[in-house]
Amino acid sequence: MEIHHDKHHGAYVTNLNKALEGHPDLQSKSIDDIMKNLDSVPENIRTAVRNNGGGHWNHSLFWLLMKKGGGGEPKGDLAAAINSSFGSFAGFKEKFKAAGLGRFGSGWAWLLVKDGKLAIDSTANQDTQYIAGGKAVIGIDVWEHAYYLKYQNVRGDYIDAWWNVVNWDKAAELYSAAKK
Repeated sequence: MEIHHDKHHGAYVTNLNKALEGHPDLQSKSIDDIMKNLDSVPENIRTAVRNNGGGHWNHSLFWLLMKKGGGGEPKGDLAAAINSSFGSFAGFKEKFKAAGLGRFGSGWAWLLVKDGKLAIDSTANQDTQYIAGGKAVIGIDVWEHAYYLKYQNVRGDYIDAWWNVVNWDKAAELYSAAKK
């Protein structure tokens, strides 16, 4: 994870900053505002901002959604919504894993609030929750760089192990905010 954070995430930040050079109006905005309004980014830098800004946005959330001693199951409103939407926590995990495994190549699997309800989706490359049309509750990086050193090409084992570090308190906070 140190290589993932320092090298991969770090490169997204460096390359985003390079893309934004000479655009003080964009440099003064939050990453959330930039990604939410990607269509307003000048076309000549939009792809670089989409890829690197998305990488920064996604990874910033990814780190918050993990913690030492995490895992287990969600509680409260989030647990009730997961059970209502997917039949059970086990059913949710199965569908979420399928989204991660079904992403051809690189991307992300998401638990989102869409139209007031929980939904599972997947985005390619570094596309964010905004491309998926929802507000993220949890997201897992399924790029090979996220798991290859430990799990080689077995993405499913990585996803299974990831449940042991999920920060359900942060996910519940994001769920609560997304419902508003």
